[in-house]
Amino acid sequence: MDAADALGVPRSELALKIAFVSRYPPVHCGVGEYTRMLASGLRTVLPSASIRVYSTGEAGWERYYDEPLGVEIIPSYMRRDPSYEGLIKNLEDDGGADVVHLQHEYGIYGDGPRIVDALLETLKRGLASAVVATFHTVVHKQSTASQERLETQRRASRLHAIITHSILMEFELQAQGVDPSVIVKIPHGTLVNPYLGYPRHRLAEKLGVEVEDSELLLVTPGFLRPDKGLDILASAAALVGDSRLRIVVAGEPMGVAPEEIPSMGGRIKVIEKYLSTDEILMLAAMSDAIVLPYKDRPGKYSVSGVLHLSMGSLKPVLGTRVPRLVELYEYSPMLTVPPRSPELLARRMEWLSRNYEIAASASAQLYSYAAATQWPMVASQHIALYRGVMEGKPPAYYNYWR
Repeated sequence: MDAADALGVPRSELALKIAFVSRYPPVHCGVGEYTRMLASGLRTVLPSASIRVYSTGEAGWERYYDEPLGVEIIPSYMRRDPSYEGLIKNLEDDGGADVVHLQHEYGIYGDGPRIVDALLETLKRGLASAVVATFHTVVHKQSTASQERLETQRRASRLHAIITHSILMEFELQAQGVDPSVIVKIPHGTLVNPYLGYPRHRLAEKLGVEVEDSELLLVTPGFLRPDKGLDILASAAALVGDSRLRIVVAGEPMGVAPEEIPSMGGRIKVIEKYLSTDEILMLAAMSDAIVLPYKDRPGKYSVSGVLHLSMGSLKPVLGTRVPRLVELYEYSPMLTVPPRSPELLARRMEWLSRNYEIAASASAQLYSYAAATQWPMVASQHIALYRGVMEGKPPAYYNYWR
């Protein structure tokens, strides 16, 4: 007899034991940062929750604690592990969990469905009441993606729920034959920037950036990947006539050699280093606007975490009309341009310089969306999902995102 039976209450009414399967800081990874922010939101709305993270061994194999959040991290497998037996063993040693929640990314867990099969095995062994996965990337069925990735997405239909962050991702899974009743759209969370209102010069000093108060400062934060669109940004900046324009690009090169980062003119400063969430927030807070000139790789759908950090800074966001920025296109279309269009991006930058107040007004819907997707609200939607599937209700039973 378990605690729920002994107390005569539904199991979902007890303090939840949540086991995330995910990377986690100090590993440099957007998914790891996402998991930490979700854990923070869960701790805010459900302080009694037990939260463990079964992570990769990239930062070492000793268990460690995220003391401020009360989260235990248990390194259990290698990146692209061939078996995930370590995950199952550690879950068993820890007495299992109510919900095992995978934060899936192909770059972490490989192309094939081994990690999905491992989650199903935990269910078979009675180590979890429910198994859930958030797919941070969904591949298109007609893309050049390997068949293994498509099989992984189909196999995930056997889980209790698949969480996506955008309608594009949800409908792509449906088009591939994934059972619509197990797919739930819960948006990426947003952190309202705690550095808003800080003097620009103080933030600039902390970041080691020289900037004048008279300059119109645009920033492009986050990992420097081939699809970041830095070449488009460099070409666009060269076309802008406004001498006040200054751009700071900051992030750790990832998947691109430093020498491959396009040469930037004098008005663009590139900081090639890993930025913590706090540093990204400081950079956004000292800016006048954020520019995201992404050029997504064909056949992949995801949502930009940097967009949500930018939204929470309540500054205009210029971006391209790509799947990763679908929310920007939906809530602030005036500030978007087609991808790979430096001339149009330059014109939009100049328009922003002349019409800043109008640009801020045009972002009102985006700011409202930022407020509605704060991490505690997103965490509450996760808790509702966890409790629903534990009670045997299909994920689509609730409208999690209102």
